[in-house]
Amino acid sequence: MAARHLSLPEAADLVRPTDTLGIPLGPGQPGAFLAELGRREAFDDLQVFSALLVDLYELIGRPGVHYLSGFFSLAERFFRDSGADVQFVPADFRRFGPILEQLSPRVMCTVATPPDRDGYMSLSLHAGASVNELHRAGAHPGRLLVVEINPNFPRTFGIPPDHRHAIHVDEADVIVESDRPPFLLADEPPSPVTEAIAEFAASYITDGSTIQTGIGGIPSAIVALLAGGPGGDYGIHSEMFTTGLMKLHQAGKVTNARKGIHEDVSISTFCAGTQELYDWLDGNEAVRFLPVELVNDPEIIARNNKMVTINGAMSIDLHGQAVADTIDGSQYSGIGGHEDFVAASGLEFSDRSILCLPSTATVGGVARSRILADHPSGTVVTTPRHQLDVVITEFGVAELRGRTVRQRAEALAAIAHPDFRDELLAAASERR
Repeated sequence: MAARHLSLPEAADLVRPTDTLGIPLGPGQPGAFLAELGRREAFDDLQVFSALLVDLYELIGRPGVHYLSGFFSLAERFFRDSGADVQFVPADFRRFGPILEQLSPRVMCTVATPPDRDGYMSLSLHAGASVNELHRAGAHPGRLLVVEINPNFPRTFGIPPDHRHAIHVDEADVIVESDRPPFLLADEPPSPVTEAIAEFAASYITDGSTIQTGIGGIPSAIVALLAGGPGGDYGIHSEMFTTGLMKLHQAGKVTNARKGIHEDVSISTFCAGTQELYDWLDGNEAVRFLPVELVNDPEIIARNNKMVTINGAMSIDLHGQAVADTIDGSQYSGIGGHEDFVAASGLEFSDRSILCLPSTATVGGVARSRILADHPSGTVVTTPRHQLDVVITEFGVAELRGRTVRQRAEALAAIAHPDFRDELLAAASERR
């Protein structure tokens, strides 16, 4: 049956007072459809599953709405702190797919580009974990697949035939139109701390390395160094494609020729960045989007040649346990691909995993060390000690792979801020 073309109010009316709704993470969210749903004053029981909200959608705060999130953004934190029913679902990005399948929302909705001449609507900035469930919803007579087409989103590509990164018009139940601008994410300006960390990290990336980076000032500073440096012939295999990675392409540093898997193209599962990035991506076959169960699989990550993964953390203790998604036990972000990309480096000798963090954080006007003798009671650890490889602060590098418990502790203490280093070294010396 051909898709029905409806207005936004008509499509929103198809969501029942008691219902279930699934939407993609972040840049794949159908903003106009969610805004239209937010015009309702209340629901009886609407269960919504998503992650990384990119706007303060009024829907999330409405009575009767119960929002399950796999990754908190500023929006999730705002709604939670405002009293809305926002609950965190602990899972890494790869596990979002099975969770969505288990929930089997009656309504699935995504943003996409207008159809091409063959009827395919590109999923644009997000492949992620929702692709399979979108197709399942479209094929099920008792479920509803709503596609919000928007010409402002770039037409991007997967790797057909198995992963086209598109929905065909014949799969959709309802198509709505929007011209809402996509979410924009500016690069953080560098600081002396991030630049110092970047100098250490960049030394691990040699000609022919395959790179993964995320968002933030440190990854941006690292990529800027690489773009302006003498090296090159890099490959990209990254959960997130960023403006910085585009600039690395533009500098002629990316060939993807020596990756060993998916050669000649950069691989990602979602993208967020500047308008310049989205314009560059539109119709650009040099970047391909694949489902997260492929992009974040440690076995597949490790098949890339000379893989170097770059991630961050909130804090780390002398055992090497990393906290990356909570602050003082309160949910701040999410697990995402952190553990997968950190773990992948341990599968191949030539691969490296780099965890970057400033040595201190300022809380209430007081500097606190991010490297701790032990995490306090109630701390929620993101990544266990045995998966860490290299830890970098602005004061140096701690190589952890293959070292004893005491050696690891001493190496971590040595890169702490000088104000805290002596007490940490004393604690390290007691480790056995």
